[in-house]
Parts: sequence; C-alpha cells; structure tokens
Amino acid sequence: MEQYQKNSNSYSNALNTINKKYNSISLLRLLSIVLCFVLGYYYIKTDASVYLITAVLSFLGFVVLMRIHSALSFQKKLTEALLKINKNEITFLKREKLPFENGQEFIDFQHPYAYDLDIFGDHSLFQSLNRTGTFVGKKTLANQLLHNLPNNEIAQNQEAIHELKSKLDWRQEFLALAIIGQDTKEAYQALLKWKDGHSAPFSKVMSILMYALPAIFGALVIAYFVTSNVVFISYLSFAFVLNTTVFGMFFKRIQTEIAKAENIDKIIKQYGLLVKEIENETFKSDKLVDLQKKLVYKNAKASVHLKQLSELFSNMDTINNFVTALLFNGIFLFNIHVLKNLLNWKKNHAAVLEEWLDVIGEFEMLNSLANFSYNNEDFVFPELNTDFKIGFSNLSHPLLNPETRVGNEVKFFPESFMILTGSNMSGKSTFLRSLGINMVLGGIGSVVCANKATMHPLPVLVSMRLSDSLSDSESYFFAEIKRLKQIMDALEDKPAFVLLDEILRGTNSDDKRNGTIEVVKKIIAKKAIGAIATHDIEVCLTTNDYPDVLTNQCFEVEIKNNELHFDFILREGICKNKSATFLMQKMGVI
Repeated sequence: MEQYQKNSNSYSNALNTINKKYNSISLLRLLSIVLCFVLGYYYIKTDASVYLITAVLSFLGFVVLMRIHSALSFQKKLTEALLKINKNEITFLKREKLPFENGQEFIDFQHPYAYDLDIFGDHSLFQSLNRTGTFVGKKTLANQLLHNLPNNEIAQNQEAIHELKSKLDWRQEFLALAIIGQDTKEAYQALLKWKDGHSAPFSKVMSILMYALPAIFGALVIAYFVTSNVVFISYLSFAFVLNTTVFGMFFKRIQTEIAKAENIDKIIKQYGLLVKEIENETFKSDKLVDLQKKLVYKNAKASVHLKQLSELFSNMDTINNFVTALLFNGIFLFNIHVLKNLLNWKKNHAAVLEEWLDVIGEFEMLNSLANFSYNNEDFVFPELNTDFKIGFSNLSHPLLNPETRVGNEVKFFPESFMILTGSNMSGKSTFLRSLGINMVLGGIGSVVCANKATMHPLPVLVSMRLSDSLSDSESYFFAEIKRLKQIMDALEDKPAFVLLDEILRGTNSDDKRNGTIEVVKKIIAKKAIGAIATHDIEVCLTTNDYPDVLTNQCFEVEIKNNELHFDFILREGICKNKSATFLMQKMGVI
C-alpha cells in the first residue's frame, strides 16, 4: 500500500502541473486564432502585407498549439487514469470498497464450480482480481478462471506472473492506456464482425476509374487556369457530377462496410498503443516472449498495422459529413479510395487481427494475476506434481480480511478424501470454498492463499450452493441430483477435485444419510480427491471401511463464559460439540 500511496501523490502532483499547462495552452490557442482574424481584418482593410504575414504566422502558431493541446489532453487522461488506479488499490486494500467490475455477465449456473465458489458477481474472486480495461482482457480473465490448465502451461503462467509482478509501473501504464481507450463489448464484436465479413474485390474497370476520374478532374482544373477558357468550367461541373454519381453507387457498400463502427478508429488506435507497450518492453519469461513474437507480421510490428487501420476508419468518418463527403468525393473519390485500402487491409491482416487482440487479453489477464501476487506478498506459487498429492500450509480464503482470517494445515495424501463435520458457523463451508478457490487459482498459474502448497492440478467439481430453476420447473433437490450426476459423469473421464457441502438436503434423514454414504463410496471408487461436509455422524463411520482413502476432520466449537466460541481450526476426528442445543437453551427455545 505504501508504494500505491507514493504513486498517488506523484501522479496527483503531475496532474496539477499538466492542468496548468493545459489551461495556459488553451488560452494561448484562443488568443492566437483571435489574433489571426484581427490581423486578417486589418489586411483586408489596409492591404498591408505585414498584416497578412503575421496573420499566417498566428494561424501556424494556432496549429502548433493545437498539437500541443492534443498531446497534453492525452497526457492528462493518462495521468488521471494512473491516479485513479492507485487510489483504487488503496481503497481496495483498506477494504473500503471494491471499485472493480464484477464480471456478473459471466455467471454460469451450470458451470462445475463458478456459481458455488462465487467466481463472478459482487464480492467475487473475479472482482478482486480484475485489473482489465478492455473487453477482450475481461473476457480472457473470465475464461481463464473457468478452465484449469495442464502443468506445463501453469508453470509458464507462474513464470510470467512472477516477472510481471515486479513491473508495477509498466502494468499500471498498460492498464491506464486500456482504461482511457473506453473499449466496449460492442466495439470489440463490431471489429471482429468486420474482420470476418465477406467483401467483394473491386472490378478491374472500377480500379481504373477511381484513379482516372479524379485525374481528369485535375487536368480540367489545370487546363482552366492555363487557358482561362470558361468552357472548362462546364467540363469541371460535368466531371464533378460524374464523380459524385460514382460515389453514390458505392455509398451503400461503404455504409455496410463500416456499420456499427462508430468511434472504432479511436478504439483501434488504443489497441495499437497497448500493442506498442508490449512491443517496446523487454521480457524474459517464455510465455511473455512468445506473446510478444506474435506481434510481428510481414516484417512490421502489429502496432504499425493497427495504426494504419485506425487511420483508415478515421478517414472513412468523412462520409458522415454531407458537405465534406460531397466535396471530397466529387473531386477525389476520396471514400472509394479509403474503401479499397480498407478492403486490402482486411485481406492482408484479417487472419491475425484477432490473435493480436488475444495477446492484449492475455497480458491483461496475466497483469491481473501479477497484481494479485503483488498485493499479497505472503501468498505462494504451489509446487506442481503429477502424483495426485495436494497439500496446503496455512490455507485460507484469499478474499477474507488478512488481519482476521485463520489458516489451516491440510493435505490429501496418503488419504485422498475428507469427511468434514462441525456445527453451523464453525467454518465448514468457508473451508470448502477456500480449498476450491485455491485449487482454481493454482490451476491457472496464480499464487494461492497459503504459506506453502503442493498441487496436482485437477478439474474442480463442486456441489455447494444451488438455486431452484423456476423457469425449468426444477426444485432445489432435483437441481442437486443433476449436479451430482454431472460430477459422476465428469469423473468417468478423469480424476477430479470434488467438494460437496451437505448434499441431499431435500429428503428425509435416513434417505439423506444412506444416499450420502453411497455418493462418497462411488466418488472414491472413481479416484476423486476432495472433501464432503456433513452433519450425519454415521457418514463418518465410512472411514472404518476405507481407512487408506477416507479421513475424518472437523471444526469444533467451545462454550466460554456462556458464549459460543469458534476458532475455525481444522482438527482430526469427528465433531463432538452440540451448539444447536446450547443456543436454543440460551434463547429459551427449549
């Protein structure tokens, strides 16, 4: 937090300086253009060349000041974004608010663990991790959280995240550029739709006419000035109408080509700046170097190609101004030339455009995980193995307050499946979510909330929190049975890490107990690793039949000074205390 505070102070001072310059340049720009008009007026009135020269110089000064003003405007936006980034980190670490997008659009109730483990939504894992500014970055982070990786890719992510962790300034500048780009899902999809859209090439006749007609117009202009023959004015009018007619023939095609592409030139320009940031940085880890190499195409950098595309879309904007479009196309067939260049760009670059955007998304995803590691210095990368060994030292939930959360030692070897007991509020569900969240994080290459960890990355399958599907006329009980079937089917393909929390709550106690025991037996028969939380003590007796596979663990509650005391410490054995009876007696229920 100390570094964020230093950065915040630094960017605040820088912003004050930029604002002063920005306001001064704005004033000078206004004065220069006013002076230009005043001098122009005196030139017309007096015909003195000194007024003309100074008027021209004033206008040139105005142009220069415009450029400086534009550069300062960009720098101002960038500095404001950097200041906001650091302030957000401070408020986040102080646990005052979560100022980041929560990814609720990615919630999937049918996913094996996303809903149960609160991957998306308010106060979710995604919201705590998310440091993306583009839609493709947000989408990439969401997709990564939904899929675990093979060991070699996890190791590559770990290396990349470790390297990016130390590049705080670079990460923040990258995020600031992404933020000020104001990218949207609609813009991203419009660009991909344009890329994939089929566009017929220009005919040979049109390829000739688009150059010949403006050349004829230019020749007629020269002929008029050379001969002063007014007949050329009539020819010029005819040429202008002819050019306008040809443009009219292409008007609908041009509109179709740039449909839903409003402000897309600015967003593509921002993509180009993000790509340029990647191109100009030095990386050492294999994954980052490989991503960087993808940004070279046809002996040129991707940022150069994207700049060209941005300029083409920007030039095409002239079609939206009737006077400009009429003048430019009546003389030069301007928009037809831009259309041809746009089609040529698509033909030559469409195959790699999405890959370049994916590189941006990958960097934003890795930057988010690097920021997570930077904010949690005590978190570690798990050691990977292929021996189905999973263990954590001081395991806890990464979203809990670090000052109050309680860590636990847990391992799934030699026994591979845990039967967990404990009263309500003792910490069973939080512990299961801690296991699930850290398995998800470790499975994508992130640090985990533990002092030490060893992991065989496995698919995570969870049945903890389901909702009635009223639109499908499903009860909670039937939804739970479907989820258990989904878990069993997944285990047919390969082993997985399974977490179950008090299953079969929708039936009577005998049916629930017997069903739970059979579920446990079938799961361990399929080589699953994980844990099940239950209140049924008889389920715990199953460990007698499978001592090499099953283990009993519990969370106890103590009664101190006539109050319940939860220490949230995982212990061996079966829970013995009866907190419900105590609470009902204390509250006069019984």
